[in-house]
Amino acid sequence: MKENTLWQAKLAARVHDPAEKALVLMRDPAGHEGGTTRTLLNKFFPSGLNTKTKDWIKKADHWASAADRPQFPQDANNRFAKWAQVRFDQHPEIKHPLTGKSADLGQLTIDAEHIKAFSTDCFIDLIEHTGEGEIDWQKTLLSFWRFGSDINPKGLGELWRLLPADTRVPDHTIWAHLDLTSAFCGAFAADANEQPALLNVSFGPVQSFIAAGRSTSDLWAGSHLLSRIAWEGMKVICERLGPDAIIFPQLRGVPIVDLWLQNEMGIPSARFNDCEWRKAKTDANPLFAATLPTKFVALVPSALAKELALEVTERVRAWVQTEALAMLDICLKEAGINKSTDLYCYQQLKDQLDGFPEVYWAAVPWLCVEKDGKVNTDALQQAMQAFYPESNLPGFLGSELWKVLNKDIGTDQDWKFYKPNAGVLYPAIYDLLDRVASAAKAVRPFQQKPQQGYRNTLSGENEWLTTDIKQLAVHPAKEKILCGRKWH
Repeated sequence: MKENTLWQAKLAARVHDPAEKALVLMRDPAGHEGGTTRTLLNKFFPSGLNTKTKDWIKKADHWASAADRPQFPQDANNRFAKWAQVRFDQHPEIKHPLTGKSADLGQLTIDAEHIKAFSTDCFIDLIEHTGEGEIDWQKTLLSFWRFGSDINPKGLGELWRLLPADTRVPDHTIWAHLDLTSAFCGAFAADANEQPALLNVSFGPVQSFIAAGRSTSDLWAGSHLLSRIAWEGMKVICERLGPDAIIFPQLRGVPIVDLWLQNEMGIPSARFNDCEWRKAKTDANPLFAATLPTKFVALVPSALAKELALEVTERVRAWVQTEALAMLDICLKEAGINKSTDLYCYQQLKDQLDGFPEVYWAAVPWLCVEKDGKVNTDALQQAMQAFYPESNLPGFLGSELWKVLNKDIGTDQDWKFYKPNAGVLYPAIYDLLDRVASAAKAVRPFQQKPQQGYRNTLSGENEWLTTDIKQLAVHPAKEKILCGRKWH
């Protein structure tokens, strides 16, 4: 598959719904797909999308919608019942995704044509081009992902970031839906079998690493280093599949991710002028904060899951080695020792950091098949059985909710209420992933690393670094050693 095919498919999926969808539904005669969406698709693909890409987008949209929210009844002409229609401009409401508390926004007076034109112009301005003037598909996707929610239409302000994907279930934003749709579409496009998978990667050790600190600054530095290691791992997924493939944590607006977009991916620096990390000149700069957890979950092509996990492992360990060797160079310079790769301390450091950080990963493909409008979960059920040995229908598959969802629901008036698809099984896939990841982490494989002589005074685990192996036999109470040199 050509690389551009992936970014084109993801970008088309990202604009399949307009950001202003909630504001133009049932108000625009052209329909919510007749404004910004149509303009952008015509600009990106003047000859139209090919059938394969259209199928990917349609499937990705349906799976993402099913993973996010319930479906509502439609008649034979795909029209929704009156009771299932919400005019957001007249009754705007958003719900907190965790507490379920509603916020009644009164009534919006913004004109549908105005917001449609504003949105279209802003997104056209976000399109990135190559030096030859052609559309840069990857950079444009990154630009849309990062800055689409930062548009600030007059009269809406912060509400633009919170516009719901579905006005009937306003507990998740249009941005969350577009992210998930793009992630699914990318997984379909990059896998010959069109099978996505959830990938869980975690880094460690955390507790013992932090416990080695002896001051508040040590605690800060340790947390910052672990966060930085996590980002180096996430960056592999971002480069290969885009940052919207990372489901947890949400990376949009994270300062270190912005820095990557600017310095490594070539997004114009002027787009970041209003960001706090571009302004602060002290250690209060957000770039100094440990903002990322030591775990991430990504939606990836099933065929690439193992390859990506191994690349993450290799990337973070290589980064740690590079940073540690740079630290050693500074120490040698301060001690007045000429740098030489023949010095014993270089091999010491490489041996001590072999296998650091610990990387645990697990991947679960979407173990279900859609056929004749039904979802076959036999393979998923078999995989989950190991973690639910006493249950015939394990976990989510045995819940009352799945008993309702796992069949077509209709009415006596020819209304089609519900048709299941594989996206509904997100809770079961994630449950299985979480259990497999916990099992993988519990194994904790390690290699014995012989350490001779006296140890460092922080953790007591490793030899102190020295240019002369004989110094390892010197008792620390008798002599103080710095890179093999005596000091007082």
